[in-house]
Amino acid sequence: MRISTIAALAEAKRQRHPVALAKNLMDGTEFLLPAPAAPLALHEAAAEALRRDHTVTHEIDGVLWFIEAHNPAPRLILVGAVHIAQHLTPFAIAAGYEVTIIDPRGAFATAARFPGIAILAEWPGPALAALRPDAATAIVTLTHDPKLDDPALDAALHSAAFYIGALGSRKTHAARLQRLAERGHGAAALHRIHAPVGLAIGASGQAEIALSIIAEIIATRRGSPLATRS
Repeated sequence: MRISTIAALAEAKRQRHPVALAKNLMDGTEFLLPAPAAPLALHEAAAEALRRDHTVTHEIDGVLWFIEAHNPAPRLILVGAVHIAQHLTPFAIAAGYEVTIIDPRGAFATAARFPGIAILAEWPGPALAALRPDAATAIVTLTHDPKLDDPALDAALHSAAFYIGALGSRKTHAARLQRLAERGHGAAALHRIHAPVGLAIGASGQAEIALSIIAEIIATRRGSPLATRS
């Protein structure tokens, strides 16, 4: 791999930009896609590799290309340093997610309760603006407090996050949807919110609820029918 390609790949990782490394297995030509000089068919193959998050060998006009997907590491942003978050965090880390917790309440958002986890003791709006959620980011609100959950969901709906979830009953969520609609969000945007959050596995207790949440996040990211909502 060329030094310039290694540097560009490192920068893409730092910026959380999805890129695909494509190498011609016959003559060694390589591209870091997207790249203006690369043929359209190679861009299409790279886009599919990124979508599936796979490394593949693809033939284009009789030439074999090795295509390696480099997607940003998946992130989980939790709004609310509550007990469910304490269960959900290790599940997410085990599944390969980078976890960040947002909660301005200092009594909850402590390193003692979440050792080794990135904590932002800030209000959700500014915190999410700084984190810039992308298409590899899941956001879950857990506080039951509209002063925290509503601005977090408002910011999440303005982002490219692949998953947005909110803890709370159907009655609580109906009132939440009304408030978010008053903020200007339409029906299609509001349908992005998974609520009540988590797969319907009959979860009882905080650990099982946390498990149902990470399961739904994974199902959504992988395009599983389990994550389909009516």
